[in-house]
Amino acid sequence: MALFESYERRIDKINGVLNSYGISSIEEAEKITKDAGLDVYDQVKKIQPICFENACWAYTVGAAIAIKKGCRKASEAAAAIGEGLQAFCIPGSVADTRKVGLGHGNLGKMLLEEETDCFLAGHESFAAAEGAIGIAEKANKVRQKPLRVILNGLGKDAAKIISRINGFTFVETEYDPYTNEVKEIERIAYSDGLRSKRCCNHVERERRCFHYR
Repeated sequence: MALFESYERRIDKINGVLNSYGISSIEEAEKITKDAGLDVYDQVKKIQPICFENACWAYTVGAAIAIKKGCRKASEAAAAIGEGLQAFCIPGSVADTRKVGLGHGNLGKMLLEEETDCFLAGHESFAAAEGAIGIAEKANKVRQKPLRVILNGLGKDAAKIISRINGFTFVETEYDPYTNEVKEIERIAYSDGLRSKRCCNHVERERRCFHYR
């Protein structure tokens, strides 16, 4: 039975990458991660429940590669995981040509390094919100300084809905392009505790952003 979407179009390339690290199959990759005390599939689903199956298995393959390479730093492991993500890009596709998987791995590496202060992503979706939650919470476990994450492009309704569903604090502000000043108009906390400390900002007029602090 196929483990994930477009299995037949992906599996030869995946096996080739795995074999280069002495791993015979995806099943062995999963065993390597579980022997190390990791349930990668479950972790990915917890961060983004609506993700495709191939995402869960791509991260499993990437984690196995990181283990095989003996990565000791989170940033090094992130780059290795990117090799697993790249292995899942269908040969000849735009993602394959542009090395999207490797790019994601290197992005993860950058976010885990102290030199990086803030992550700006241009998305407007619940999946992006879930991903940003996971990025901030996981990255901060190995960082000395908390990572700030901003999702750019949210309208007022989307910002308020995502705040309410996720338990964030919705903040409406107004931007004056003539004075370059932002004035806070409304603030609503939809929960208590850690999640309420994340602000979802809607800026009227020329700037809109979904901002985790």
